[in-house]
Amino acid sequence: MYRYPDGLWPNTLALGATLVLYPLGFALVLQSAWLWNALGVCSLVLSLTWSAYFVHEMAHQAIFKNPQTNARWGTLMNWLNGSCYARFDDLRRKHMRHHVERADVITFDPKAFLLASPAWLRAAVLALEWAYFPAVEFIMRAVVITMPFRKGGTAVERRRMLAIAAVRTSALVLLGMASIKALLLYFLAVLVFITLLRFADCFQHTYDAYPILDDTPIPADKLRDRAYEQANTFSDVVGVGSSWGTAALNMLWLNFGFHNVHHERPTLPWYRLPAYHRELYPANFAQVVTVGELLRSFHVHRLTRILANDYGAVAPVGAPGRADGFVGAVGVSFLTAV
Repeated sequence: MYRYPDGLWPNTLALGATLVLYPLGFALVLQSAWLWNALGVCSLVLSLTWSAYFVHEMAHQAIFKNPQTNARWGTLMNWLNGSCYARFDDLRRKHMRHHVERADVITFDPKAFLLASPAWLRAAVLALEWAYFPAVEFIMRAVVITMPFRKGGTAVERRRMLAIAAVRTSALVLLGMASIKALLLYFLAVLVFITLLRFADCFQHTYDAYPILDDTPIPADKLRDRAYEQANTFSDVVGVGSSWGTAALNMLWLNFGFHNVHHERPTLPWYRLPAYHRELYPANFAQVVTVGELLRSFHVHRLTRILANDYGAVAPVGAPGRADGFVGAVGVSFLTAV
């Protein structure tokens, strides 16, 4: 069933936890005690986050032997984290372009959209982003939902989108009827989940970004070879050590932070990434920028990156505040690249 024999226990336990924590989280946020509510939010955040990164793993067919099995499970994971408006095959196709063409091939350019928008809308988005509300990510999701209703959309896709919206809206209404508090706590979990994903996405590349809806190739304006790929890829991890605490914190992103080794071997499964990183790269590998170094940049540049022309740069190893000039990306989530 699994692509790699050593994936039996890691995949079974992680997938099982993802599927169990999701309903458990809802059960806990429906309780009256705030302690259970807090545990429920944590359960939902972890389930939502892991389901997203399992979509990524299954897009690379790193979990199951059979491509169809990866697609079916990827679709299930999409439903858990709310990215089901996009088809799994479309997400996979666009993400493969990211690896093959070594660029951020996105669906929609939020910077161009905001610059062309009325001043009040641009100011509202920036105000929300200043308050750590991921407004741009919701714009990206709105673009995915409305695509079938714009020029070129088909009746089949419009019916599909309306059916998905009806199912998810009905579920939210039922949750709100059961408990307004539970509905608000679920929304809090979604906000935390999106923020965790955008933090990881923010600092993993200094690629060029191209908003392309069809299969048009990116401009051949520079040499994008493997050296370029590694030089413009960063591993935003808590640490590269093998201690229990470090490993547990890196697992919050399902080891997605070990991004250089992922780009070196894209089909390597999530549970092998830390060990292979330590095998492949030296302890002072320049492309490792730890979460501790990036937190300040994530905060300071939270408005700058919305309208910035590039992602900034990382200073050499040992330089004070080496990540301070790393502005980062926004709106490049693989969950909205269709």
